[in-house]
Amino acid sequence: MKSRLLPYVENMTEAGCACLIMMVQGDLLSLGLAHWAIASQTGLVAGAITGTTVIAAKIRQRWIISLALGLITAAVDFYVHPGRFGTMAVAEAAATGAGAALLSYLAHLLLMLRKRTSSYRRARLSMTE
Repeated sequence: MKSRLLPYVENMTEAGCACLIMMVQGDLLSLGLAHWAIASQTGLVAGAITGTTVIAAKIRQRWIISLALGLITAAVDFYVHPGRFGTMAVAEAAATGAGAALLSYLAHLLLMLRKRTSSYRRARLSMTE
């Protein structure tokens, strides 16, 4: 059960965080309940769509998952609240999608680095015993 929910939770968190940061344009001290509500909507919908797509299509390449999350997050963000960031109405949604894709890929890289480091430490400990 845990492995089935993990793609949903991961994608929802990454999309929601990217939306939250872009909505306040990096000024995290100005976050309010309205920002959290909108970012939660965006994260839930984008994460659910991306998670279902990844599972249904049996996608395993991390860069494709990150790209899909970015594109879906941009579309959902524009639908939930079309912003006025920059000169075009689509700019905030595009920035949010790019942020979600980048956050998704960086989280994967950090997780892989952590796994590699911990397996290296276990191997070294078993050699010394």
